Amino acid sequence: MIKIAVTGACGRMGGLIIENILKSKDLKLVCALDVTNIGKDIGEVMRTGKLNVQVEDANKIDAALDRSKPDVLIDFTIANAAVKNVIASANKKVSLVVGTTGFTPEQKALMEKAIKENGVAAVISPNFSIGVNVFWGLLAEAAKSLSDYDIEIIEAHHNQKKDAPSGTAVKAAEVISKTLGGKELVYGRHGLSPRKQEIGIHAVRGGDIVGDHTVLFAGDGERIEIKHQAHSRQAFAKGAVRAAVWICSAKPGVYEMADVLGIHQKD
Repeated sequence: MIKIAVTGACGRMGGLIIENILKSKDLKLVCALDVTNIGKDIGEVMRTGKLNVQVEDANKIDAALDRSKPDVLIDFTIANAAVKNVIASANKKVSLVVGTTGFTPEQKALMEKAIKENGVAAVISPNFSIGVNVFWGLLAEAAKSLSDYDIEIIEAHHNQKKDAPSGTAVKAAEVISKTLGGKELVYGRHGLSPRKQEIGIHAVRGGDIVGDHTVLFAGDGERIEIKHQAHSRQAFAKGAVRAAVWICSAKPGVYEMADVLGIHQKD
């Protein structure tokens, strides 16, 4: 039985991840962390019935991990909180699944340092959807044949998403740029902005859009669009739980969801 801790447990993603954990015969929820509803039973917060797991104060994560002794911590929070959660978990030798986005390069370096120094295994990905990981592979293949086309990335999310552009859009740009030997990334445009050979990235925020990503390859007389649309957060939650199972048998190191799925891009 794999023991799981979930941060942001009272949020939309946290609750959905917990629902998926409860459906699995191989997983057990042992710790729910958040900054709200502290002391309440997480099942009652989710309105699914008592689970006998109290919501722990995320600001006291070290003590919570000592009490619950999880094998894996799943983090879908915000960047500043996630960095602290990752470092605390790594110090406790707890494996990690991190779906939080919006990290700075410095924050990424801090997390990777803690993971490597403590010899733990972690899956860190901007998107745990199986479809999105296939989407990234398709973009790499398309870019090889469409290297002289103009490339634009448009992403849309709900009005509560804090970071822009999305981690998925940034990853898409990185995949294409790497395939083409390096491209400048331009985030939005206004005023005089003649197009060069850059990859344009544009963010839309509104309503309850779960997540849409479109990559446009525009040439003379034609264009190709490769699109992924998430209909619900279930795609992300299911992938995160799958990663939690996988990471328990992985060697120490930092992995991507592509490793979990066995999808690897060819250089």
